[in-house]
Amino acid sequence: MSAPTVLYDEHDAIAVITLNRPDKLNALTNDMVQGVADAIATATASADVGAIVLRGASGTLTAGYDLSSIHEFSGATQPEDWDSPYDAPGPEPRPGNWDPVRDYQFMNHNVRRFMSLWECPKPVIAEIAGWAIGGATDLVMCADLLFMADDAHIGYAPSRIYGLPTTMMWIHRLGLEHAKQYLLAGRAIDAPTAHRIGLVGEIHPADQLSAASEAEARRLATIPANQLALNKLLINQAYENMGLRTTQMLGTFFDGIARHTEEALRWAEEIDHRGLRDVIADRDRPWQDYGQQP
Repeated sequence: MSAPTVLYDEHDAIAVITLNRPDKLNALTNDMVQGVADAIATATASADVGAIVLRGASGTLTAGYDLSSIHEFSGATQPEDWDSPYDAPGPEPRPGNWDPVRDYQFMNHNVRRFMSLWECPKPVIAEIAGWAIGGATDLVMCADLLFMADDAHIGYAPSRIYGLPTTMMWIHRLGLEHAKQYLLAGRAIDAPTAHRIGLVGEIHPADQLSAASEAEARRLATIPANQLALNKLLINQAYENMGLRTTQMLGTFFDGIARHTEEALRWAEEIDHRGLRDVIADRDRPWQDYGQQP
C-alpha cells in the first residue's frame, strides 16, 4: 500500500499537515489538494488544536501542480485524477474542444479547497522550504503566516506561459508595484527578497524552520480560540471587501484562457515531444532562475 500523500498529526495543541510526495517534489494532485482540505477540516473540528502548521516532506513545500500529463490540460477533458463537480448535458466534444465553464469549475474546485486555509477559524502557518512554484503559491498564500527557509525560493513561473494565479493573493500580500514586478515576469524570489518586500513574515535556517513555525503555533494556541477566530475574520473581511472573491473568479477564468492560447497549446505539444524538463529550461533560461539559476 502506498503512503498517504498528505500526513496529519496533532501534538502540543497544534496540528501539522505535511504534503507527502517527496519523490515528485510534493507536486500537487487532486488527492493531495483534497487531503489538505480534509486535514484543515479535521484540525478545525479538533478541540485539542489551537493552531495549524502546513509543510512539505523532505525539504520542499511543493513544486506546484503535477504537469506530468500536461497535454490533458489542453483538451476537452481534465486529468483523471482531477474531479470536476460540474457536468451538463450536451454533445460529445470534438478533439481539442475547450469548455470554459467546465474548465472554470474544474479549477475553481481547487481554489475553494485552497481557501479552506483562509476560511479556517484557526491560524495557519505555512513553511516555505526548498521550492514553492506556480500552483504552490495559490495554496500557500491562503495561509495566515508564511515562514521561509533562508535557502528557499517562491515564484509564479507559469506567468511566462501556461497559467495565471487562481487564488490571486499576490496583490493583497505585496501591493501594486511588487505584485507587477514579480508576477508579470514570474521571477523566482529568494528568501531575503521575500522578507524585504513583505511576502513572508520570518526567515530561518532551513534546519530550524519547522521548529520556529511550531513554536509560533504553540504560542498562538495559548490565546483563546474565539479571540483568534475573531481577529482573523476581522482582518480577512477587509480583503474580502476589496474584491478578493471577484479577483479570484477572474483569475480562475483567465488561467483557463491562458492554458488554451495558441502559444500555450504549442508549448504543451513541445512538452509531449521533448519532455517537461527541457521545455521548462527554455522558458526559464532568459531569466536565469529556477532550474536555470547559475
